[in-house]
Amino acid sequence: MKRARFCRVCLQLTIFALPLLLAARLSADAGDPPARVARLSFIKGTVSLQASGANDWSQASLNYPLTTGDRIYTDQDSQAELEIGSAAVRASATTDLTIANLSDQFMQLGLGQGTLRVRVYDLPEGDSIEVDTPNGALTLLLPGDYRVETFPNDNTTLVIVNNGSLEVSGGDISERVDSGQAVKLTGTDPIQVSFVSPPGADDFDQWCWERDSRVASSASAAYVSPETPGYSDLDTYGTWDEHTPFGPVWYPAGVPVVWVPYRFGRWIWVFPWGWTWVDSAAWGFAPFHYGRWALIGARWGWVPGPVAVRPYYAPALVAFVGGSKFAVGTGSVQAWFPLGPGEPFFPWYHYGGTYLRQVNVTNIRNAQNISDLTYATGINSIHYVNQGVAVTAVPTQAFGSGQRIDRHTTAITPEQIARAEVIPHPETNPTARALGGGRPAPAPPGLATRATITATGQRLPPGAAPTSPAGGAVASGPSRALLRLIAKSPPPPPNVPFSEQQKAMQAHPGRPIEPQQQENLRAGKPAGPMQDREFPPHPAPAPRTEQPQPAPRAQPAPAPAPSAPHKH
Repeated sequence: MKRARFCRVCLQLTIFALPLLLAARLSADAGDPPARVARLSFIKGTVSLQASGANDWSQASLNYPLTTGDRIYTDQDSQAELEIGSAAVRASATTDLTIANLSDQFMQLGLGQGTLRVRVYDLPEGDSIEVDTPNGALTLLLPGDYRVETFPNDNTTLVIVNNGSLEVSGGDISERVDSGQAVKLTGTDPIQVSFVSPPGADDFDQWCWERDSRVASSASAAYVSPETPGYSDLDTYGTWDEHTPFGPVWYPAGVPVVWVPYRFGRWIWVFPWGWTWVDSAAWGFAPFHYGRWALIGARWGWVPGPVAVRPYYAPALVAFVGGSKFAVGTGSVQAWFPLGPGEPFFPWYHYGGTYLRQVNVTNIRNAQNISDLTYATGINSIHYVNQGVAVTAVPTQAFGSGQRIDRHTTAITPEQIARAEVIPHPETNPTARALGGGRPAPAPPGLATRATITATGQRLPPGAAPTSPAGGAVASGPSRALLRLIAKSPPPPPNVPFSEQQKAMQAHPGRPIEPQQQENLRAGKPAGPMQDREFPPHPAPAPRTEQPQPAPRAQPAPAPAPSAPHKH
């Protein structure tokens, strides 16, 4: 009976949501952030991260959300796994992997060296996956199981198709490789493609297939969209139950008595979303970037969005609080609470009207009233069910530098919480420490500083310095060789270096730069002012000078439809 009722609810929500999802795919704002990310879902040994826009490396951390321009390296005897929509990407030891492009319907990976296995569970119509290597571009044509192994010193790449089909391209070469076949790619201009016998499976293959079996047998697939990263981890770390009126609810097991959502982890900075939550729990991805949290009796339960629609990733489904009447001690603090079922999420980064609707509709199971809620003008009149029971506050310094939140919490009273107002975003900029996955790490020895990815048939202009998706010129020299990867699709231009973003954010702390500001900085121009209307509105901070400043004047009230697309 419960299962039948659950299926009827799914059908009703599918009928309600599909027209909106179709409209989103056809008319999404070009400046919207992507609806999906790559979750770093498994780490063994030493794995390093070079975040987009950064020159330095850091220790990679579990649950870190990677996107366009991010790069990871697995050291000796190390492994890593990324979950991206309906695919899993697994890296063996000494593998250099760049996410060249990750959008709603396109994933482009750059393999500088080492071994990858790409398992595609589903490839919806219109979606595509590309793996770029020094010897050619690989376009995955069907769901399946693919292994790619690159040997830069020998200028060769081995491609194995266990299941599925792919196309090898580069220069004038276009070759299809089908299930059960393997090819060896040699050289770059021209590329030589030789069919070879597939080698036998090794320990890395066996580990990948074990990870696949976890996904295939996951009980949580009945309650969560299969494109939600991390849903299979919920089987091990909690239980499902049905609760009226929420439907299926997942309860984490083994959490401390004082556990509250969005308290045991840290805040990092990931462009273009800005402030992003990384939870410390092994299962802590899906419940903090999708759905909503509810306090049911004395237990916290996670309520996922509808199972039948493609989910929209959010950096953290919380509301931040502050305001002139919110005073905690003598120092500056940042505070927030988790959103409850049916409550609207208002992004603190650039978005259009379609994005605002979809990031809410795909993460709320009962979404019939979400359009009315996202048009709200008096946001502080909304009754947030978790504001009185789950506010977390920490000193601004700990927040902005990516430190563990549960080690720095500040006690707040019910009276202080009652005086707090919902604000658009934390009013502080990140330090460089908040950009990386963890503690600083040395650059991997002998690795190219950057990988330049060049589309098939394209050549760099004479004297031009190649750039990578992560940004910055590619260094050359005896220990930092130039690495060129061949692509079928040109990757997007690199993100502006983080140091330049920091300068542009000084006028309005806590807000990531907007698309037009990034374009200005790329062109060597001043970033210019931010143009997006904030919701809820609040005055811009006064500039910091040594002279006394008059109180800032409030910004003009915005139009009563925060879901209207931003201008840029």
